[in-house]
Order: sequence, then C-alpha cells, then structure tokens
Amino acid sequence: MASLKDMRVRIASTKATQKITKAMQMVAASKLRRAQTAAEAARPYAERMDAVISNIASAAAGSPGAPVLLGGTGKDQVHLLLVCTGERGLSGAFNSSIVRLARERALALMNQGKEVKFFCVGRKGYEQLRRTFDKQIVENVELRSVRQLGFSNAEDIARKVIARFEAGEFDVCTLFYAQFKSVISQVPTAQQIIPLVVEAAATNAGPKTSYEYEPEEDEILTRLLPRNLAVQIFRALLENNASFYGAQMSAMDNATRNAGDMIRKQTLIYNRTRQAMITKELIEIISGAEAI
Repeated sequence: MASLKDMRVRIASTKATQKITKAMQMVAASKLRRAQTAAEAARPYAERMDAVISNIASAAAGSPGAPVLLGGTGKDQVHLLLVCTGERGLSGAFNSSIVRLARERALALMNQGKEVKFFCVGRKGYEQLRRTFDKQIVENVELRSVRQLGFSNAEDIARKVIARFEAGEFDVCTLFYAQFKSVISQVPTAQQIIPLVVEAAATNAGPKTSYEYEPEEDEILTRLLPRNLAVQIFRALLENNASFYGAQMSAMDNATRNAGDMIRKQTLIYNRTRQAMITKELIEIISGAEAI
C-alpha cells in the first residue's frame, strides 16, 4: 500500500493536472467562437462558387476545350488523398476520425487495384499516416507557425496540388476534413475536388434559362476552377480549425471532470488510510498502557 506521503503527492499532481485541463478548456472556448464565425462565414461563398461553376459547367458540358480540372484525365487509376488534420493533439478523436476515413478510402481503392498517394496538411495526420503509408506520402504541409489562417495558405496548397495534377502524378483528388456541426459534433467529410463533381440538382433544378457568356465558358472555367479549388481547401481549413477547438474544448472538459472524480476518490482513500493508521496507533498505546 502507498504511504500517506505518496498519496498526498498523487493528489497534488492530479490537482495540478486539473488546473491545466481547465485552463486549456477556457482557451479553446475563447478561440472557438472566432473560429466558428470564420467557418460559418466561408460556407455561403463556397456554396455559391459551386453553384456558379455548376451553371457554367452545364453550358460547357461536352465541349472539347473544357478544362482538365473539370473533365479530368479520363482515368481514375491514381488517387491523391488530400488529408487535412490539426497541428496539435489533446482534442479527443478529432484527428484520428479524419485519418480513419482517409485510411478506409485508401484501403478500399487499393483493394480495387488503384494507386493511392497522400498529401498531408497538418502534423498529426502525417504522423498517423506515415506508420502505414510512409512511402505513399508525397508531401506534407505544416501550418503550426500560422497564427491566423488566411486564403493565401489555401492558395499555396492549391497551387501545389494543381502542379502535381498537371505533371500527371494523379487522376483524382479527394479532400478530407472535419465539418463543424457543434462543440460535440464534428463530422469527417470526403469531397472530390479534381475532377470537379457537378451536382445534378444544381444543373437541372429550376426553370431553364439561357445564358450568354463573355468570354466563352471554357475560358471562364479555366480561370475560375483553380480559384474554386483554393476556396474549397480554405473552407476545409476553417472547418477543421473550428472543429479542432470544439473537440479540444469537449475533451478538456471531460478531462477536468475525470480529474475531479480522481481527486475525490484519492482523497477518500487517503482519509481512510490515515484514520486506520491513527486507530492502530491508539490501539497500540492503549494496549501498552494496560500491560503496564
């Protein structure tokens, strides 16, 4: 059995841990509001960008000059998985849930005889994926030094992805991230971004309207598609940022509660042990006095 001194040290250590988790919870809560506002503000723009491109793409469907980002290479043999995760841990299952979804997709593709490559954004995703797919990771981008995410960060990633696509390194690119729903709900999401998937509902819904484009649809798409790619990546980064703080806030709240439970249990055991030792000493004193 541990001594009373060991128990006091253990209780003090648990209390110190509880203070740390409580402080991290408060920091995550303060950062969550700003991150959530940024993520929610980016959604309408990204959705309208999709709607505009879908409208133009429906007019340019079947055109021999359609951009390759829209029509693809005509093959789906090589897949690039763009996995966006956090730079830090202590956020529950946030990072592992995104990596799990990407890993399941990769294994499913490999079972179909496809070639899979990984483009990691975030240190935690890279650390988890390299255990199994080390040779298949073609690039890793860390944003740990970035204090506030900007559109330029997404543009840099989009340029690297497009450069690899133009070099013929892959045929299909899928973006993985966590969509923020609430503090306790972050949904791992997979979104194909190359070639762009045009929703049928977006092209067929509503009354048929004829548009004339100037310049031509193909030229508009050539300029608009790379920007849309950056917009979708930027949205994923913002969603991830909000999801990370939400998951961290929830995880640290649970850790604080668990630390409180441990402190109560340890204090109870300490008091019982101390009382037993006092009782034993009193019995020994009384027995010695009676013997005299």
